[in-house]
Amino acid sequence: VQLQASGGGLVQAGGSLRLSCAVSGFTSDYYTIGWFRQAPGKEREFVAGITASGGGVKYADFVSGRFTCSGDKASNTVYLQMNSLKPEDTAVYSCALSVYHFVTSDSYRYRYWGQGTKVTVSS
Repeated sequence: VQLQASGGGLVQAGGSLRLSCAVSGFTSDYYTIGWFRQAPGKEREFVAGITASGGGVKYADFVSGRFTCSGDKASNTVYLQMNSLKPEDTAVYSCALSVYHFVTSDSYRYRYWGQGTKVTVSS
């Protein structure tokens, strides 16, 4: 199983980025993709997640309507559209796959992890 996260970069505060997570090698239709982030000196935290069916989506409270998680089953890709970015959103963002068919913020429930993509928001 491989997860390839991409789309990070440098953006000014108030700007937008769209992260992508390409999933390959997982044969079941029942899984969940979660987005997590880790800022320097801080613990990893849950950002958002979506079930493979797209029927379940969950966001961390700090998202406050700024991010949208969506999926494209045809390409096995999950997206995280991030708008109104703030300097405190600066972190390495990673996607992970859970075999549970519900969105959980518990990182230990995610079995497979991608390598992460760096997001830097300047003030």
